[in-house]
Amino acid sequence: MASSSGLTLQSSFVSARARLDSVSRPRKSQFSCPSLSRPRNSSLSVCCSMGSSASSQKPDNLQEAEKSGFTSLSEDEWKKRLTPEQYYVTRQKGTERAFTGVYCNTKTPGVYNCVCCDTPLFDSSTKFDSGTGWPSYYKTIGNNVKTKLDLSIIFMPRQEVVCAVCNAHLGHVFDDGPRPTGKRFCINSAALKFEASERARD
Repeated sequence: MASSSGLTLQSSFVSARARLDSVSRPRKSQFSCPSLSRPRNSSLSVCCSMGSSASSQKPDNLQEAEKSGFTSLSEDEWKKRLTPEQYYVTRQKGTERAFTGVYCNTKTPGVYNCVCCDTPLFDSSTKFDSGTGWPSYYKTIGNNVKTKLDLSIIFMPRQEVVCAVCNAHLGHVFDDGPRPTGKRFCINSAALKFEASERARD
């Protein structure tokens, strides 16, 4: 009988000790961040909870760096870089007279760059004769061109076309172009700088 009581007492003691150990021992959370358990490198500003990094505040590529440089130019600096007509069209959102632009009838193979920042905008293979009096293209080069709503003419909202790098006004885009895009990028010659391809120069 005494040995039975001794076993019962010993079993209770072991059970109580196990519970005490489980309470006093810190549990590892399934949501813990491994980086918090190691010494931090003071040169890195890594935030585990938000996933941000020190490099997130820097330009993603060279185009972003160039963009910040061109957008900071003053109006006087643009006037020094451009001809009066180029400045009027690209910085003041002007429009050259129809059929007067130097590239209206150009058919030479090459690339049409932004006259302000030299960014490639349109390839000659996408140029077509729209009969409107302005150089017209059905496709842009990559994402180098962007559009935004133009409400400058009452009751006739349009989509303005601007250079994605320096925000130069280029013209407007319409939905009456040829296949495969169905777009007509109607662009001022004064906003462009043509660069002929190597085979065209030979």
